[in-house]
Amino acid sequence: MVRLGTGIGWRPEIADAVERMPGIDWVEAVAENVCPGHLPDSLLRLRERGVTVVPHGVSLGLGDAERPDPGRLAALAERAEALGAPLVTEHIAFVRAGGPLTASPRLEAGHLLPVPRTRDALDVLCENVRIAQDALPVPLAVENIAALVAWPGEEMTEGQFLYELADRTGVRLLVDVANLHTNHVNRGEDPAEALAELPLEAIAYVHVAGGFERDGVWHDSHAHPVPRPVLDILTDLASRVSPPGVLLERDDRFPEPAELERELAGIREAVRTGAARSLAARPSARTGPRGVTRDACAPAARLAVSAVGATVAAAVGATAVPASTLAAPAASLPPAAPAAPVARAERVAPRQEPVAPAGAARQRLGLAQAALLSALVAGTPVPEGFDRVRLGVQARALAAKRADVVAKVAPELPLILGDGYRAAFLTYAQGRPMRGGYRQDALDFAEETLLSGRCAPGRPRRELRRWWLDRSGPAPRRTSRLGRRGRALTRH
Repeated sequence: MVRLGTGIGWRPEIADAVERMPGIDWVEAVAENVCPGHLPDSLLRLRERGVTVVPHGVSLGLGDAERPDPGRLAALAERAEALGAPLVTEHIAFVRAGGPLTASPRLEAGHLLPVPRTRDALDVLCENVRIAQDALPVPLAVENIAALVAWPGEEMTEGQFLYELADRTGVRLLVDVANLHTNHVNRGEDPAEALAELPLEAIAYVHVAGGFERDGVWHDSHAHPVPRPVLDILTDLASRVSPPGVLLERDDRFPEPAELERELAGIREAVRTGAARSLAARPSARTGPRGVTRDACAPAARLAVSAVGATVAAAVGATAVPASTLAAPAASLPPAAPAAPVARAERVAPRQEPVAPAGAARQRLGLAQAALLSALVAGTPVPEGFDRVRLGVQARALAAKRADVVAKVAPELPLILGDGYRAAFLTYAQGRPMRGGYRQDALDFAEETLLSGRCAPGRPRRELRRWWLDRSGPAPRRTSRLGRRGRALTRH
């Protein structure tokens, strides 16, 4: 198991600050925002200093009823190789539904949605994970997500679902303790119970992030400070196992670098507190049953409880952190030297699976996901068994996420429309699903706003029309020199 240490999510908005931060052992970059042939200079400088960079995917859709798209897998593999990453990570989520499998229009969520914790969904997810593992040059770790809604008729807890997934596929786990807190507030699930059921030796690293509560619902915003309950869950996890790495996520409303450094210090302290509790709870710091040294018997005992498999025992036994390291008052988690990508042969051996899931399981899952996603983004009736109020909260959250991302991929739109951008976009998004990614969504929004007459006559309408015409055709429009001069004059 690669030991990563303490890290932070690399984002262009804080790239310079991250380079200057002390004690950063590794960073994580959103895979879809990185071009392999044109890596950002900041990431290149970090790599030259020996800082590990891990690509974190957000659009693969491992929880989709369809099998993973080969093109998306190839793109993720290319980024892993370009960054020299020791592993790649993705989410246990579905992001699209419909299509030929269900004979219905294909729908894009634009964000991560939870998969039902059922046998059908688990079978499909396991096969999708294996497909991804075979296509990637380095090991894969998958992340538990935050959920605003709960599927009716679930058959497993989150811990049981993740345990079986790791057991059947050998996949590593990226445990997001902020998402455990979110599910505690929104779904009444006990984080301690989830941690007790996890195969802790399968953990690749841990995410920590902030959010906010509104009307009794916790929103995993990644744009607010890390709250105390999230740090307490991290401490609980660290009292059970020494996490190979812990990373702070921040995606928006970036504070001053000093505030980020204080949050990182709080994360390190939470891990130290958990490690100290683990040592204090042991009957003896040095000896276990029959006089065997405690450091030697602890990994085996933990593996006996989790039953991840014989190969895991070999891997974890080789990388277990001794008590002396856990007790040391280090300023950060113990990092390893920058690791080379791990060979396929070094992955955890999964339990043998006799058969792939039947097509009927994929179809059942596909129909259920299409019905839910259609209710969220197209305004169709709420499927039976779901909480209508909570689905309304989720639908508004998806629309708000679309508005935020479109504003980033097409920053001219908020400038043109000013304070009216957000309200105009949320009106547009009601009952209008995405049909081809965020850039297409931006074009569709501009076109609908022009046709509907919601953009007031005058300069904003002229600028919006010009923006749309410049981008909606197969190639940018040609303009005369006189036209370019006239455009420049109208902007001043």
